[in-house]
Amino acid sequence: MSAVAAGTVGEALTAAVDALAAAGVESPRLDAELLLAEATGRGRAQLAASPEAGVEAPAARAFGEMVRRRVRREPVAYILGRRGFRRIELSVDRRVLIPRPETELLVELALELEPRTVIDAGTGSGAIALAIADELPDSTVTATDTSLDALVVAKANAARIGAGERVRLELASLPGDLAVDLLVANLPYVPAGDLAGLEPEITEYEPAEALSPGPTGLEAIDALLGGLATGASRPQAVGLEVGIGQAATVADLVRRAGYERVDVRRDLAGIDRVVAGWA
Repeated sequence: MSAVAAGTVGEALTAAVDALAAAGVESPRLDAELLLAEATGRGRAQLAASPEAGVEAPAARAFGEMVRRRVRREPVAYILGRRGFRRIELSVDRRVLIPRPETELLVELALELEPRTVIDAGTGSGAIALAIADELPDSTVTATDTSLDALVVAKANAARIGAGERVRLELASLPGDLAVDLLVANLPYVPAGDLAGLEPEITEYEPAEALSPGPTGLEAIDALLGGLATGASRPQAVGLEVGIGQAATVADLVRRAGYERVDVRRDLAGIDRVVAGWA
């Protein structure tokens, strides 16, 4: 990586792209640009416009270290320490999953229903809860997680975007009172046997307990919906993110939990990704 540690912007990017591509990184050019922008404090457009500009030694060293981390397949979001999600930017590290675009479907469901009260079960970084609080300022959100580490990250993110007063965080699977307008959840859903086939960015860096609940991948969702079916109260509507091929089974579970109207929504890749139910 010595070629990354000196020279011009163009030289640094070329060396980094070559190293990342050789390591099997899916988007080597984009990742190299993001990392160099972080190291130099310049925007990607500025870097593109000035490929002959020099890279100062401190920035070159920082860039070289970031590229080495990416070569080891550490996700860019963890290297940068942040990830954008809808209109907000979240701090992320290895204590929480990196928010993904398909999860925005749960926020879009909330915008459609305009709930006044929301539960976000398994909040992780707080992405869903905080995006809903940001875009539905009249709502109040309870965000739960069984990981204390995740709640520490979510609390910091809530403070960062100024939503601490409207988002209550609880160390639990679910809060005691389920009589809310909407419950959303992006729970672990990867079958345990499928983990080995995922990218190293996921299997080697993201928290395993947030990825897979067990052999079928449906254990956490089944437990959640089973609790709603037998509880004294339940949310008026639910929205659940699911894995590939799970939507039909989860839709049946949603119906068994007492929700007569069920809708399955596809992500941008055409995958059935969210199952929604209304009483």
